[in-house]
Amino acid sequence: MKSSRRTAVTPVGRAGVKSGELCVPTAIAVTGADMALPAQDERTMPAVVLTGLDRKPLDQALTELHALVEQYGHVVVVCSQATPEPVVRRLHTLRSLLESDRIALFRPELPPLGIAVLARQLRQLASCDLSPGVLASAGRLLTHYIHAGAVLGSVAKLDRVPVGLKAHARSWVPGSQFAVLAHPEPQLVRVAPDATLKGPEFSTWMLVAKGQLQSDWAAGLGTRWGVHGLRETPLPVESTVWWGTGRLIEFCGYLADLSVLYQLVTSVRQTSCHWCGIDVIGDRCVFCSAGPPAPGEPRALEPRTPA
Repeated sequence: MKSSRRTAVTPVGRAGVKSGELCVPTAIAVTGADMALPAQDERTMPAVVLTGLDRKPLDQALTELHALVEQYGHVVVVCSQATPEPVVRRLHTLRSLLESDRIALFRPELPPLGIAVLARQLRQLASCDLSPGVLASAGRLLTHYIHAGAVLGSVAKLDRVPVGLKAHARSWVPGSQFAVLAHPEPQLVRVAPDATLKGPEFSTWMLVAKGQLQSDWAAGLGTRWGVHGLRETPLPVESTVWWGTGRLIEFCGYLADLSVLYQLVTSVRQTSCHWCGIDVIGDRCVFCSAGPPAPGEPRALEPRTPA
């Protein structure tokens, strides 16, 4: 399959526009169409949706993923901790069979709506002059700036956030609602007019996804957080599994401006992975999973003495 190519440029807002070499875009993939949020701006790259991975014949799924790698050069698959295990196992199987270090599987501990937001942020950055390793490892950095939570009608089956016995008991009272922040710092309060959750110390937008619960509390929280604006989107299918109930309204505070995202990522020192040699930020390579080298450990690219 013929490779898709584009010209790398810095995002709008930086001093000057840098015309670079032609480069192959990195694909940002999700495991469901509901995780592919609408484009944030005209430069947001489309998401690659990997549907039915656990239902397709193995050889068909293998051929399709191989074609993606050949087309885009590198593929970053972003999925949640609530993604069905058969799908996750199939992803690992396909990556092993392809013996490819150009496929990254990234499963941060964010609720599904936060995962969808993070995937879109990476799609925004995919239009910039970032190498595949830097773009992939930017996901870990950007999770720190995502505030993800939900208003729940019950916390009886919530196991992602610490829930006290009193909250568990109150969840059986008809009409009870709870506001939960899962990330970056777990919080849980009973919904009341004066109740709130600690929000970001920087300006954000808020995305809201409504499930089977009626409440205006999340919109009020956006006002208290001083968000730029509030947008709505359908609730991801995996949200009911992650939160343990379908009676919820999921919300997420996030950075939307491409120039801010780009500045955050490029302000971090880049290093080369000691194992595969790709440029990364942080202490672990998302593609080969290698951590920092032990003292005195030779690089994989250096000649080694045969055992």
